[in-house]
Amino acid sequence: MKLNWEFALLLLLVLEILLFGALNPRMLDVNMLLFSTSDFICIGIVALPLTLVIISGGIDISLGSTIGLCAIALGVMMQAGWPMSIAIVLTLLLGLLCGLLNAALIHYTGISPLVITLGTLYLYGGGALLLSGMAGATGYEGISGFPDSFTAFANLTLLGLPVPLVLFAVITLFFWLLTHRARFGRHLFLLGQNARAARYAALSVNGMPYALYGLVGVASAIAAVVLVSYFGSARSDLGRDLLMPALTAAVLGGANIYGGSGSVLGTALAALLVGYLQQGLQMVGIPNQVSSALSGALLVVVVMGRSLSLHREWVRMTWRRVLSR
Repeated sequence: MKLNWEFALLLLLVLEILLFGALNPRMLDVNMLLFSTSDFICIGIVALPLTLVIISGGIDISLGSTIGLCAIALGVMMQAGWPMSIAIVLTLLLGLLCGLLNAALIHYTGISPLVITLGTLYLYGGGALLLSGMAGATGYEGISGFPDSFTAFANLTLLGLPVPLVLFAVITLFFWLLTHRARFGRHLFLLGQNARAARYAALSVNGMPYALYGLVGVASAIAAVVLVSYFGSARSDLGRDLLMPALTAAVLGGANIYGGSGSVLGTALAALLVGYLQQGLQMVGIPNQVSSALSGALLVVVVMGRSLSLHREWVRMTWRRVLSR
């Protein structure tokens, strides 16, 4: 069933490209298809670990603010004259700490992950704005003046492919091996399906969230580094519009919002599907606000479809009762 859904996503991706290509022939240009991924590939980078969190039965809606905080922190360190190599490492560490703080709050308070990460969304977002104000990076200008060697990173190619796309492929492979070929993945699915059974099986039920939310934090920091390199400036709002597309990609890719099932490859394909949807709509002249609305509508439809599939017996019984009247 999982492979069938992944094949369906691949087919939808091809059909989407062909449809937009019929409306704008530039969409069928191979170089355009490859290099335009740099505009949206960070959706996939953060959607992959988010998929693992959803499989475990959790959620993290603070990733957009984590990206903004990491981005502005990177800019502040560069502005202070720190070497970029050290600044990048510390940015990744900051992302990890944000993820670990989410996990610790969820663990020690027992409050829903949705509520906790909603709180840290504002906490990290406020921290990003505070740092931005202290650095004098107000408005949409942000902190610029990064070294050319750093800003060139997002525009480099490797084996004829843009480096951000290659990075996304490597991260996808890592999460696929971790989730579908390692013991960690088996424990993850069991935790999402039945936390009590996982506890009886002597699995690290309390320790698993630290790894999962930590991975989301690190991925958010990686996305921040890529975005700052791509745009050439560090801003506190860089991750503002990534949460909805990333969540849509994870759920569309096969992650069950109730936990217990999901697919890393499905999420990767869905991220490309969502990204090319945004790209294609822009190329045919549709405003960004409309593409955001369509992404939200897509998420609602997918969630409704998943909910109906989980309660299909109840739906069948209700339908039969209606017909029998």
